[in-house]
Parts: sequence; structure tokens; C-alpha cells
Amino acid sequence: MVLRLSSLFLRTLREDPAEAEVASHKLLLRAGYIRRAAPGIYTWLPLGLRVLRKVEEIIREEMTSIGAQEVHFPALLPKEPYEVTNRWTEYGDGIFRLKDRKGADYLLAPTHEEMFTLLVKDLYGSYKDLPLSIYQIQNKYRDEARPRAGLLRGREFIMKDSYSFDIDDDGLEASYQAHRGAYLRIFERLGLDIVPVAATAGAMGGSKSEEFLHPTAIGEDTFVRSAGGYAANVEAVSTVPPAEIDYSMAPAARVLDTPATPTIATLVQSANTIAPRGSDVWTAADTLKNVVLAVDLPTGERQIVVVGLPGDRAVDLKRIEANIGSYLPMAGEIGVEAANEEDLKKHALLVKGYIGPGLSLDAAVLGSEGASKLLYLVDPRVVSGTSWITGANESGKHVFGLIAGRDFGWDGTIEAVEVRAGDEAPDGSGPLEAARGIEMGHIFQLGRKYAQALDLKVLDRNGKLAVVTMGSYGVGVTRAVAALAESNHDDKGLCWPRSVAPADVHIVAVGRGEEIFAAAQKLADDFEAAGLEVIYDDRPKVSPGVKFSDAELIGVPTILAVGRGLVDGVVEIKDRATGEAENIAVGDAVQYVLSTAGR
Repeated sequence: MVLRLSSLFLRTLREDPAEAEVASHKLLLRAGYIRRAAPGIYTWLPLGLRVLRKVEEIIREEMTSIGAQEVHFPALLPKEPYEVTNRWTEYGDGIFRLKDRKGADYLLAPTHEEMFTLLVKDLYGSYKDLPLSIYQIQNKYRDEARPRAGLLRGREFIMKDSYSFDIDDDGLEASYQAHRGAYLRIFERLGLDIVPVAATAGAMGGSKSEEFLHPTAIGEDTFVRSAGGYAANVEAVSTVPPAEIDYSMAPAARVLDTPATPTIATLVQSANTIAPRGSDVWTAADTLKNVVLAVDLPTGERQIVVVGLPGDRAVDLKRIEANIGSYLPMAGEIGVEAANEEDLKKHALLVKGYIGPGLSLDAAVLGSEGASKLLYLVDPRVVSGTSWITGANESGKHVFGLIAGRDFGWDGTIEAVEVRAGDEAPDGSGPLEAARGIEMGHIFQLGRKYAQALDLKVLDRNGKLAVVTMGSYGVGVTRAVAALAESNHDDKGLCWPRSVAPADVHIVAVGRGEEIFAAAQKLADDFEAAGLEVIYDDRPKVSPGVKFSDAELIGVPTILAVGRGLVDGVVEIKDRATGEAENIAVGDAVQYVLSTAGR
């Protein structure tokens, strides 16, 4: 059915809305695709729904191609399954909780691992039922503290989540690779530039994880890649540690007075004055700074952790948050921040600006047994035999020549520092370059975490009960619409790829003569009969300038103007993305557009 602008539920805006931050947010509002209902919550209008449904259809087709079957869960879920997996607590303030009239607890689903697992448990009981992949396209809800950028980070969003169920790890690997291939095809068909990167599993758990990032300057995720093909989210980059050093001949560490040196810069300056190295100079890379962090656990407990890292490196809290889980008493959603003054007061031996591991004047403080033992983790660059200048745990004093492995130990290593452009890729494929991107998809080899918690077992080939192994695979559907808008626009408006555009051709009747509107109507009918979707601007009292502005703002791939050229038997056909226009005979217009549309 031809969409007529005279009756279409649409109002375009000439100015950018005040609350809109990024291009996609501004243009989707201005062009009448969405309207704001509340912070992070949007109403979809007819044009927006047409784009959204096309994105969904591409996803459905590719999921069907790998044998996945569609289901649909409710968004309102009971508390009990999430208590079993401990995520009712672990999600903290990140989910919407509510009670029914009887006082029973519910949540608006942030994700559906538990429900998928219980559904399969309810229906299947044998290895003969597997492998199985099922998916849904469903609304999700997360109580974002700071929803931003329109559809890119909202409180309600649509996601495709699928889960694979296999009897063993080989089956999981096959399911994972099938989903990975489907994702690459989905993003190719959508016309989205995507970089698959290694990622951490985080609170989801599992043995393997990849993100599919769309490179863009407004992206919230930082990733790195090398010319040799390595690519990873910064949280997943692993540092290649240096070789250990023989310290058998190293001199004893010594404590020196270093007054007024609470920062790395002041320490380096003082070190070169009181303990010069001859022709060489001390730099920040020779120092070991010890950063005190506070980790907020899902239980509400606040745990203090000290991380030792080279002084020329900055802490990356997101990397620490992604990698610290194995050292904590429980898994789940956590928060990491710099310790505050109240935190430090609870540990009197932590002398701000002069914290060190191992040696102090009298006793060990960090990294070994003692009255003030704290969890002490170090950057992988801190290896046995490396020598450091670091705090002596006494105001105005530092230790010179403190040897790792001889003078101090640690509880473990952690990827804790910012990854720099120019750092070597861990696979040896060359220096890294940094970029930003939007996470469009994420796939996990979950393993048996949820199946174990919810007792999903089937009889194996030997007739014994075996825990099923699972994979989890998500695509941000509404986020895909925003990413496409973000990467397909110019200063006049949107420029949709044909695969998701709300229509194939936008016909504009320019002029007041009845013959112009009659010809435009005939073309609209002919295009529809040829299988193309049509928007027809049939508004009789709207100026040509407004009509063309709206057409360019709405962003349909082909704009066809019926106007003064009609007396010569031609119409103007314009490619919205390139701006190139041609006069085409009226009788050839349909075939011309069909050929440009690849039909």
C-alpha cells in the first residue's frame, strides 16, 4: 500500500530537539521515526516501525538459515529463577523490580538465560533432542543510571537473544561458529561495518566471548587492532609479560628520604636529584605506583584492593572491572572506583602518596602475611627480578631497588592499565591502534553455568545424566537502527541503505496542476505493482522546498520528482546517498528504479 504523506501519521521537525545528543538521535526524532516517552524510553512511529521490522526480518532469515527456531517469552518474569542463579542480587540497581497485588516479586527482563534454560529443561531429557538453538526478538529493560544517545543506550530496548544447547563442548563450538557466521551475514546485509573482537565474558561467565563492534567516533567501547589482524576489546587485551630477571646479584633495597613527593612526577624529579644514575635518568617507568581501589560487590560489601603498576601507565577501571572477578568471593555485577578518604581511614598503614608492597621500615604491609594484609594484584609487567622505586609506607620516604619476587610478593596479576596505541599485539602481529565502536552483538560460550544452577540435565549416550552446555548470542535490534542512522546521514538528513529503508522510492509531486498529481499517482501505482514500496508526497498545499526537505530528511534511497519536466515527458530521479540526479522518461522510470535497486 502506498504511504501518502497527506494521511501518514508523521510530523517532521525543522530544528534539532534540545535533548538529542548525537546525529542518529536528532535525525530519528526530526524525521518522525521515534518520539521520546521518558528518559531512555521511545515510542515507535509508522516509519520507524517499518525500518525496525526490516532489521528484524533480516535477523530472522539468518537465524532460520542455521536451524534456530523462534520462541517468545514474557517480559514480566518471576523472581525465583533469578534467585537460583543469584542474579536477582547481582544485578543490583540495574533491573526494574516490582510486586504484584499479592506481594510476589517480579522483574522486567534484562535478559532471559534462566527462562530459556528452564524451558528446555521442561521439554527435553535426552541427548537425542540436541543440538538445539532457539531465539526470540523481545523487549528488554535495564535501569540505566544515565540513558543517553537516543536508542543507543536506553532503558527499554529490543534485542535478539538466542541460546544453543549441546551435549558436549564440541557441539558448543559448532553452535558458536554457526551463530558467528550468521552474525557476520546479518551485519553485511544490514550494511553495517563490523569488526569482530575478542572480549571478556564478564558477569555472563563462560570460556569464550566475542563482540561485534561498529566503528564510530561516538562509540562507548574502545577496541584495538593491529595490521596483522588482531582485534580485541581493550578489556580483553592480554599483556605479554617480560622475561623474569636473575636478581641474585642485585643490591639490597634501600629506603631514602623523599619529602613532598606524593605524585609520580615529583618522585621522578626527586629520584634524579638524590640518587642519580649517571648518564641514565630515572623515569616514571622505573616507579611502581600502588593504586587503592574500592570494589562494590553485589552483596553490598565494599572490598579494598591495591593494584601495583608501572608509574608511566594509567589505570583503566573498566579493564579491572572486567578481570577482577576471579579474585573476589563471589561473581556478579560489580563496580570499581578509586578508594575515597573514608576507605583509606579504615587501613591506617596505607599512607596516601607513599604506599608500597612488601618493605616498610619495620614490617610487610602488602603482598605478604601481616596485620594489614590486603588483596594485592600487579600488572603483568611486574615480574620476578624487576627493580622498582616505590612507596615505603611512611610519609616522605620511598624504597629504591625493591626487587619483585625477592622483596615482595603478590596475590595475582591483573590487566589493569590503559592499552596504548603502539603497544604490541599479544599475538605478535604488530603495534596496536585504538578505535571506538558501538557494540552491535555479543556471543558467549556460556558452558554449564546456568544449566548447572538450574539443573538442566539430559541422558547421554550411556544413559547417564549429563549437564547440558550452552551458548548465548545477542544482537541489539533497536541499537542497529540507531547505528545505521548514525553511519548513513548527511547535513540534510538520513540516507538509509535500501535493505532497511522505510520505502524504495519517495515520489514528490511538485506543482499545482492536476496532471502532475495524476502522473505522480500513476507512477506510485506502477511502482507498487512492480513490488516496490512507495512513499508519495501528495500534499496539495505544501511548497516544493518543504517537500524536498522532508524527502531528504526521511532518507528513502530514491527520490522521484514529478514537476515541470512532465511537459517534456520526463521526471527527475535522484539518488539520496550520492545526490546524483537524472531526467528519465516517465515510461522508463519504473524499470530505471528497479535496476538501481538491484531487482
